[in-house]
Amino acid sequence: MDSLDPQVSYELSKLDPDVPFRATKAHLHHTWAKTFYSQPELYIQPESVAEIQKVVNLARKCRRRLVTVGSGHSPSDLTCTSSWIVNLDNFRRILSFSRETGVVTVESGIRLWQLGDELEKCGLMLPNLGSIDSQSIAGVISTGTHGSSLRFGLLSDSVQALSIALANGQVVRCSKTNNPSLFRAALLSLGALGIITEITIQAVPTFNIAWKQTLKSLPQVLEEWDSGLWTSSEYVRVWWLPYLKRAVVWRADKTDLPLRKPRSTFYGGRLGNAIYHNLLYLSNYFPRILPWIEWFIFGMQYGFKPGKYVAEAVEPGRTGLLMNCLYSQFVNEWAIPLEKGPQAISRLSAWLNGDAKAANIPFSHKGLWVHCPIEVRVSDTSKSETPRPYLEQTNKTGPTLYLNATLYRPHLRDPPCTARYYEAFEWLMRDLGGRPHWAKNFGENLGPADFQEMYGADLNEWLRVRNEADPHGMFLGEWHRRTLLPAQHAVSNSSEFPLAEREKSRRKIGKWGSGDGVEWVGDKSWSHPNAQLDKPGEGEKFEAASPSPLATATSEESFDYLAHGEASIMGSSNPSGQDSSNF
Repeated sequence: MDSLDPQVSYELSKLDPDVPFRATKAHLHHTWAKTFYSQPELYIQPESVAEIQKVVNLARKCRRRLVTVGSGHSPSDLTCTSSWIVNLDNFRRILSFSRETGVVTVESGIRLWQLGDELEKCGLMLPNLGSIDSQSIAGVISTGTHGSSLRFGLLSDSVQALSIALANGQVVRCSKTNNPSLFRAALLSLGALGIITEITIQAVPTFNIAWKQTLKSLPQVLEEWDSGLWTSSEYVRVWWLPYLKRAVVWRADKTDLPLRKPRSTFYGGRLGNAIYHNLLYLSNYFPRILPWIEWFIFGMQYGFKPGKYVAEAVEPGRTGLLMNCLYSQFVNEWAIPLEKGPQAISRLSAWLNGDAKAANIPFSHKGLWVHCPIEVRVSDTSKSETPRPYLEQTNKTGPTLYLNATLYRPHLRDPPCTARYYEAFEWLMRDLGGRPHWAKNFGENLGPADFQEMYGADLNEWLRVRNEADPHGMFLGEWHRRTLLPAQHAVSNSSEFPLAEREKSRRKIGKWGSGDGVEWVGDKSWSHPNAQLDKPGEGEKFEAASPSPLATATSEESFDYLAHGEASIMGSSNPSGQDSSNF
């Protein structure tokens, strides 16, 4: 293995050798959908709070940016870096739980499926889930993940408290009553505040769900919109087929009925899955066949006539609420007020089917053919008594509708309709007062001024807390600059965030099996001849301050106090005292 950068080796030698530094080189990072790739200088997998603190302190001294990555399900360049990636897959223990109250504290790297396995042993589960359970618990919190129920909001609504390692290495505990501003910022942090280390969450007793799925005409769905479509069951979601003008409606409720497996489906089997995948690939070259593919594939899956298809099952809630996402995909999801749903669907339907006048969308539809289905989900945070994340994209005054325009990437090849479709879709969503899901593929033309208009004072407060938690930009990358930072902070020669990483280039990666995936390359500013490491004075006020008290994962000290000064590190959790560093 190649040796570490000399500066990193030197600074590492000054830190506690009994706390391991588990890092490897030559790691190729990519999103789950393989939309973006990057090659970090180091790929680090800590296994304790002390190790996380060591990574943060070392990165600060060596002027490196840190990016925390879980499953990589965010298909944008949000997690791309040429600096250091911190992966918490080995930081996944259940720290405490109560069968009586359902309150559980976990390490932040645990994946939802792992948490589900462990909670099930205790007769517990999470009350709400999104479409998948492969993400880390910190990842779903940090990006605003949601399910589809008017009885729930974001998955983070169940979080009672969390601990986060700030840029000075200190671990701060926050909750509704303790450091509440930091808590609200960290509940949807986009990885820009620090590294979440522990999460205390409210679980519920395990339950089963009985679900029923039917095929309806689109006019019938819109007719039922305000008369029970979304309130008829506890969990409801819809998959809209735009060319057929039909929709699959899925409803589920808690039940005591015995488990009953769902019947097999066309593309749930290997042959049907392969047929669908290859037809999508063919459509990249012959897009006009997409309406026919929709008719054939979803006819085989759900039947060719509305009203005749019904599928039912009884499953454990922790698996029955999930769905098969099939193939690599772009996902562009926006939140709008629920009452604007019929208008949004009617106008987008008109545009996709060639009725420009009814659509009133100022982009041409000619020669454009798209994939289906369009996913339709709901939530309601307007009556929640839990602290709201500053950056939550939901409707504050009533229920929220989510429209997700999914485009598959068959065999990792981008569909030709992507840019034009998403440009029109996003224009319509903005026209209806929408806000995009942070972790998905909204257009790079959206910038700080747009989000300032959408979020106003909440964005200002989030930025204030973020800048206090990480004043030098250790957790900032190009995505954050492009999307969130005001213009005066986003210029290329800005020195206000000296540790923030800038994009140097992007290009098709060109590796076998990577399709149209894009390689992202950062500026590696620490390697420039004029880079100053461990800069004294204003650039490194942490060093000049007195050390903070010994860090603990449950520190109740004031965030304002802890944001200043360099933190000392917790004692090693390695009982053998052996350094299990890879170097």
